[in-house]
Amino acid sequence: MACLLETPIRMSVLSEVTASSRHYVDRLFDPDPQKVLQGVIDMKNAVIGNNKQKANLIVLGAVPRLLYLLQQETSSTELKTECSVVLGSLAMGTENNVKSLLDCHIIPALLQGLLSPDLKFIEACLRCLRTIFTSPVTPEELLYTDATVIPHLMALLSRSRYTQEYICQIFSHCCKGPDHQTILFNHGAVQNIAHLLTSLSYKVRMQALKCFSVLAFENPQVSMTLVNVLVDGELLPQIFVKMLQRDKPIEMQLTSAKCLTYMCRAGAIRTDDNCIVLKTLPCLVRMCSKERLLEERVEGAETLAYLIEPDVELQRIASITDHLIAMLADYFKYPSSVSAITDIKRLDHDLKHAHELRQAAFKLYASLGANDEDIRKKIIETENMMDRIVTGLSESSVKVRLAAVRCLHSLSRSVQQLRTSFQDHAVWKPLMKVLQNAPDEILVVASSMLCNLLLEFSPSKEPILESGAVELLCGLTQSENPALRVNGIWALMNMAFQAEQKIKADILRSLSTEQLFRLLSDSDLNVLMKTLGLLRNLLSTRPTLCILANIADGTTAKDLIMTNDDILQKIKYYMGHSHVKLQLAAMFCISNLIWNEEEGSQERQDKLRDMGIVDILHKLSQSPDSNLCDKAKMALQQYLA
Repeated sequence: MACLLETPIRMSVLSEVTASSRHYVDRLFDPDPQKVLQGVIDMKNAVIGNNKQKANLIVLGAVPRLLYLLQQETSSTELKTECSVVLGSLAMGTENNVKSLLDCHIIPALLQGLLSPDLKFIEACLRCLRTIFTSPVTPEELLYTDATVIPHLMALLSRSRYTQEYICQIFSHCCKGPDHQTILFNHGAVQNIAHLLTSLSYKVRMQALKCFSVLAFENPQVSMTLVNVLVDGELLPQIFVKMLQRDKPIEMQLTSAKCLTYMCRAGAIRTDDNCIVLKTLPCLVRMCSKERLLEERVEGAETLAYLIEPDVELQRIASITDHLIAMLADYFKYPSSVSAITDIKRLDHDLKHAHELRQAAFKLYASLGANDEDIRKKIIETENMMDRIVTGLSESSVKVRLAAVRCLHSLSRSVQQLRTSFQDHAVWKPLMKVLQNAPDEILVVASSMLCNLLLEFSPSKEPILESGAVELLCGLTQSENPALRVNGIWALMNMAFQAEQKIKADILRSLSTEQLFRLLSDSDLNVLMKTLGLLRNLLSTRPTLCILANIADGTTAKDLIMTNDDILQKIKYYMGHSHVKLQLAAMFCISNLIWNEEEGSQERQDKLRDMGIVDILHKLSQSPDSNLCDKAKMALQQYLA
C-alpha cells in the first residue's frame, strides 16, 4: 500500500491499534450512506488532538477510503465536507501523517473538490490544503503542476473571508523564488490581494500582508508595481506604514516592515524616504528589544540587517537608534538564569532556539559595521564581543558559524582593528580551523576574510603563513566554485605583495605553473584579474633588494615565468584584450619582467621582443586610455635605457 507510513511499523504501534480504531474504519464501508456519514463524524471527533488515534487510522487504511468517498459523485456534499475535515485533522498530526496523505495523492483530490459549487465544501478543501501546504514535507511545486489551479484559486478569493484567508496562506507558503513570484504576479495576485488589506477580518489582512512580503522579496517587478497600487484611494506603502504603528499587533508590525524593507531593497522605495528612515527602521529596532519574544527579536534583527546592508547612512542611523549596538549584546545572554520566563514550555522552546538569536545578532552587527569605522569600533568595544565571535566560529550550528564569519569579515575591513583587536584575540587561529573543513558558503566568506588578514600591514600575516596557508589557498584555486577560486588567488596575491623571495617561490611551487596557466585561461573575469595581479606581485622586487638572492632550487619567480611559453603567450594575449583593466594588469607583469636594474633583464627583454611584445607596446602607447598609454611608454623606455 502506497499510503502506509514510510517508516516500518513498530510492534508497539501495531499493538495499540485498538478494536475501536478498526471499528471507525469498518463503518466507512457500510452500505448505508447515512451510517457512513455518522461514522465519518464520529471519526472526526475521535481524532481531534489525538495523535495516536490519527496514526492508528492511517495504518488501518482510513485515508484511501476517505479520499474515495470525497471524490465519489454519489456522495452527499455533507459527507464530502466531513471527509475533508477528517483528512485536515489527520494532516495536523505528525510530518509522517502528511507524508502518508501525500502518498495517497490527496492534493489532486482536494484541488478537484474546489470545482464544486458548494462553498462549505470548498472551504473545507482549502482548509485541508492549507494545512498540507504549510507542512515542511510538502513540495511547493505541487501547487503549480496543473496550470489551471492558480487562476481558479484567484477566482475563489472573492467567495468568503475563509477562502481569502486560506488561499493567501497557501500562496505565502508556496511562493519560493522568482519563478513562483512570476506565476502569481502574472495571474493578478497583486490586484486580487491588495483590497484584502482593508478586510474586516484580522486573519485575512494578516495573510494578505504575508503574501505581499513573499511576492516583493528580491523582486523589482513586483515591488515597482506595489508602490503605485491604490486601495480605497490610498497608496499601498501608506497602508503598510499604518500597519507598522505601535498600536498594531507585533506580527502585523513586523510583516509590514518586511514589505517596506523588501520594496526598498528592490529599488522601489528610496533609502532616504521617510517611510524607511522614520517608520520602518525604528519599528525593526523596536523588535530587537528584550521585551519581545525570541522569534520576534530574531526576525526583527535579520530584517533590519537586510534593510541597512547596502546603505551607509541607514547603518549610521540604526547604530544610534535606541542603543541598538548595546541592545544586541543581550542576544548572547538569553535565556539568562534569572529569566523572566515563567512558562516552562516557552523556556524549553527558547533554550532550543537561542542559537537563532546569536545568528541574528552576528548578521546585524555585520551589516552595521560594513562601512563605518566608528561603528566597527563601537561593536568591537561592546562587552566580550571578539570572544563571542571567536566562540561563534566553532558553534555546532552551520548558520551561526556562517553569521559569525560574516560579522568578522565585516569588522576585518578596518585597518585599525586588523592591527589591534584581531591580533589581541589571535582571530586567525579559529579562522584557519574553519577553513579546513567547511561548506562552500562558509568557505567563501572565511577565505574572503583571510584576504584581509594577509594584507601587508596585518600582524596576522606571518603566523598565517607559518600555519600552512599557501597549500590551503592553492587548493581553493582549483575549486569549481568561481568565488572560491577568486578568493584563493586574491589571498595569494596579497601574500605575495612585497614578500620575500622564499614566500614567492613557495607560492609558485605549491600552485605550479600548470595551474597558473589554467587560471590565466579561466572563464571568470575576476579570476583572470587577480591571477594577473598575483603574477605582478610575484615578479616585482622590493626596491631595497637590488640583487635577487637565489632561493633553494636556484630559480626565481621571473625564471619560472620566462621558461613557460604558455604563460607568456597568455600575458601577451591580455595586452591586446578589449578589457582595459586586463590590459593594465598584463602591462604590470611585462614591466616587472623587463625592468632594467635587475639581473637577467637583457635576456628577458630580448625574448619578449622576439615574441612581438615591443610592437604591442608601441600600439598601446597610442591608446586613448591615458593610464594604459603612460604604462606602455614607461615600458618602452626600459628598452631604450
